[in-house]
Amino acid sequence: MSEERFGEFVLVRRHERGHVAELVLDRPKAMNAVSTAMARSIAGACVALGEDRSVRAVVLSSSHERAFCVGADLKERNSFSDADLVRQRPVARGAYTGVLELPVPTVAAVHGFALGGGFELALSCDVIVADRTAVVGLPEVSVGVIPGGGGTQLLPRRVGVARAAELIFTARRVEAAEARELGLVDELVEEGRDRESALAMAARIAGNSPVGLRAAKRALRLGHGLDLAAGLEVEDAAWRSVAFSGDRAEGVAAFNEKRRPQWPGE
Repeated sequence: MSEERFGEFVLVRRHERGHVAELVLDRPKAMNAVSTAMARSIAGACVALGEDRSVRAVVLSSSHERAFCVGADLKERNSFSDADLVRQRPVARGAYTGVLELPVPTVAAVHGFALGGGFELALSCDVIVADRTAVVGLPEVSVGVIPGGGGTQLLPRRVGVARAAELIFTARRVEAAEARELGLVDELVEEGRDRESALAMAARIAGNSPVGLRAAKRALRLGHGLDLAAGLEVEDAAWRSVAFSGDRAEGVAAFNEKRRPQWPGE
């Protein structure tokens, strides 16, 4: 396993076997509150991971024992002038869109608090694995703002508009069991097993065709919200992008020869 640090607060681990990378939120003294510097580092790490063709799946995890991420750094924000806040906005957005736009499947490993921007980072992933200590929520209206890292758009796509409205308007925190019941998280595991389970899921994902994975994610993301006819055209375009690939040829050959495929990744 190799490690690369992006700024002071973000660590990327590349797991040598399985083509899995781990983006670790590593600001433990602040429970991973996202400062301007940390947001810039998350975005930079995502650019590097997106350009690395050896990466087939990414796990978003935390180094803090009791929190995934508690959201924006409100202590830093308290010192901002209006002009500072305007300048910081594209930097903050870059962190959330960086995760959201990763071209490979992403799995969030959530334990403890995932609140505000922290939960939005998880929502930006394709799948959320949480342990029984998880507490999630979007409390932004309780401090005079709104979810600004994609929450007003990503949450209703998961749970429907009415449920998202209730959660955002009340600003309430949701504990793990209810979060799983409502679909705020996708898999609930025993305490302390969120990272292990997310890495296992990512390893299983990464065993599949890298060309197929990127195309499938593209079709899922671009097709969501379109009417059926338009969505099927998105799917057809994605299918055409893989149908004549080396991965497709290898996958069919390996199936017929009853062996594991050796993906060329092209």
